[in-house]
Amino acid sequence: MAEREWITASAEETTELGRRLASSFRAPLLVLLTGDLGAGKTTLAKGIVSGLGAAREEDVTSPTFTLVHVFHNHQTVYHVDLYRITNFHDLETLGLEDLFDRPAILLVEWAEKFTIRADWPVIRIHLEHAGEDQRRIHLEGAAEEIVSQG
Repeated sequence: MAEREWITASAEETTELGRRLASSFRAPLLVLLTGDLGAGKTTLAKGIVSGLGAAREEDVTSPTFTLVHVFHNHQTVYHVDLYRITNFHDLETLGLEDLFDRPAILLVEWAEKFTIRADWPVIRIHLEHAGEDQRRIHLEGAAEEIVSQG
């Protein structure tokens, strides 16, 4: 499994990293985002979704209350936020298993709450505060070409 780590100095750099990473993402793919509140998960997701050409950066917001945002363009991208999920029953009622019926990119924030098994390739990205506006972003994934980006 390949690993890579970056330090970004601003929200703009975190978004730009997401755009660069997205250039190597191919469906089907499960992207699991973890990190504390305010660590930059949604900011990175903005870059990924816009980098995939699925939506404009300004159209990507945290799906904290709707839980799932769907973007369609050249490909389907699901952006899921599990912050408000408290147990397996809550997760089960979202019907996320149905998202695996067709190839897509599935971005999951608060992925430590994601207990659904999938056969799709997985990339794990952990974000953490690294002082002031800096973020440490650690990526683990099976695809070597993904970590060679940027």
